[in-house]
Amino acid sequence: MVLVPERRQQDTRMTDLTCFDDMSGETRTITPLAESAAADWLPGQPPATAALARAAGFAGKLGEIAHVPDGGDGTRVLVGLGDGRDWQVWGGVAERLPKTSYRIDGTLDDPSFAALGWALGAYRFDRYQKTRHEPARLVPPEGADRRRVEALARAAYLVRDLVNTPAGDLGPTQLAEAAADLARRHGAAIETIVGEDLLARNYPMIHAVGRAAADAPRLIDLRWGDEAAPKVTLIGKGVCFDTGGLDLKPASGMLLMKKDMGGAAHVLGIAQAIMELGLELRLRVLIPAVENAVSGNAFRPLDVLRSRKGTTVEIGNTDAEGRLVLADAITEAVTEQPDYLIDFATLTGAARVALGTDLPALFVNAEDMATDLLQAADRARDPVWRLPLWPGYRAQLRSSVADLSNTGEGHFGGAITAALFLEHFVPEGQKWAHLDIMAWNTANRPSRPKGGEALGLRAVVEMLSARYGG
Repeated sequence: MVLVPERRQQDTRMTDLTCFDDMSGETRTITPLAESAAADWLPGQPPATAALARAAGFAGKLGEIAHVPDGGDGTRVLVGLGDGRDWQVWGGVAERLPKTSYRIDGTLDDPSFAALGWALGAYRFDRYQKTRHEPARLVPPEGADRRRVEALARAAYLVRDLVNTPAGDLGPTQLAEAAADLARRHGAAIETIVGEDLLARNYPMIHAVGRAAADAPRLIDLRWGDEAAPKVTLIGKGVCFDTGGLDLKPASGMLLMKKDMGGAAHVLGIAQAIMELGLELRLRVLIPAVENAVSGNAFRPLDVLRSRKGTTVEIGNTDAEGRLVLADAITEAVTEQPDYLIDFATLTGAARVALGTDLPALFVNAEDMATDLLQAADRARDPVWRLPLWPGYRAQLRSSVADLSNTGEGHFGGAITAALFLEHFVPEGQKWAHLDIMAWNTANRPSRPKGGEALGLRAVVEMLSARYGG
């Protein structure tokens, strides 16, 4: 008998956006000032206001805050916007102000981004702390699309909550519970294929990667929307913890591997936003949820696995497991020929070497889809960077004993060869995008607290909204 270690119940509640005020109470005034406007604004203010602002050194530089009299009995908060282009400054403001309610008095280039920046900066992961975080609250500024802002903020909160949760409390079982909770809240259908049933239903590589763990591997399959609507399918890598398998990671490489299910978290966050916004599409979400563990029945280097597609894969390294589970999910997804197939995965360190931690690597096999996604990323101020599906590197994935190697030869272009491996399972004519993401902030910055992070999420929601309404 195999004993599954007991985990605490995953907290699948939707994080409340307590950072917004319903305008029912007393508020303090925030006056935002770009650097170019601050010098003209101060001379027109009451002497005490101007004197205190100057004494505080306030000049409208990005992120500056000064508390000054409002000309009456209260105080006004001056916020420096710099050149006015960095909307994430509002996250730093939300973090630093006293915990009361505020209203913005002044002109904003984009009120929705100010509100979104505030919401993203108000987030805290406090599940394991005795004291719950109470953020400063903002009356959403006039002109802000509150419904959309809240949908995007809640989606980011969901991603962050899932990624931040330790693997001891978020294994394949709990990830499936989080997906089921999302399905219940939005009237979606969900099925989960678990353990040996993966073999019976021909998902052999998902089973092989996860079979060594006490918490059985599974494939989560969520569906929502009108069956006659255009199809969009999202796939997320759900490796809840990655030891590297028998090709064991060093301690430093294993430290952040609770985030290796970041791709799954992203597609659940996007799915939540799609359902909240009521986009007119038929959504399918596939998440292969596994732990890449070490035990006597773990898959081995130079094993040959047969995929759902029938392609045989030689295992060059057991730590290149994400592409294996994604391949089986892709093979299932393309049977329905969706308009768009999009996968998210914390797939390669090579993508981070190329682009750093903030920029997701984007691979797309259709030029019109690439254009739509890049333009949406620009509108959403959620950058991604396109890398090529360079056909000349396909030869690196050759194996002398199987159809493919999961690692191939050489040490260069690892993000590209991983994407080319996935592309093998995408039939010609199927529009597909692959985002190789970090899913983590390495330091605290305005709107981006250290820890789990949603990257590329708003870009995808923006692209789908432009095509399918909402």
